[in-house]
Amino acid sequence: MTEITLEVNGVTKTLDVEPRRLLADVLRQEFDLSGVHIGCAHGACGCCTVHLDETPRLSCLTFAVQCDGSSIKTVEAMGGPSADHLLQQAFKSEHGLQCGYCTPGFIMTLAPFVDEAIASRRMPENDEIREAMSGNICRCTGYHGIVAAVRKAIGSGLGENA
Repeated sequence: MTEITLEVNGVTKTLDVEPRRLLADVLRQEFDLSGVHIGCAHGACGCCTVHLDETPRLSCLTFAVQCDGSSIKTVEAMGGPSADHLLQQAFKSEHGLQCGYCTPGFIMTLAPFVDEAIASRRMPENDEIREAMSGNICRCTGYHGIVAAVRKAIGSGLGENA
């Protein structure tokens, strides 16, 4: 066992974990965060994406011991219990989700992209949005609603009626 300290969604815990234990499992079991979904366990679907020190990372391919001393943010911290983050609201209004299983991964992957677009005051082209989300798989939507949601979130952040 290895002792690690993680700050997850603002809560710091010190844990004893086996070196082979995955971050996704630690987040789900030790922090009781059900928004970290495991869709493939091979890094192909993006459902387990979290922010590790503000960078999107696949938690199913990351050992928890690699994260010792790091700050981790999951979808539960994005918009609070009412999912108020502008990207979450846009997913809802633009029908960017159906079953919802992949949605936390998309949100965590796309939030930095949306923030960067707003900061640069630029609406990306659809192909740029699709490239930004290319590491995530949705088996239900066909992606059109997701692209529309990203455009709406960026437009809202820019003060436009997207």
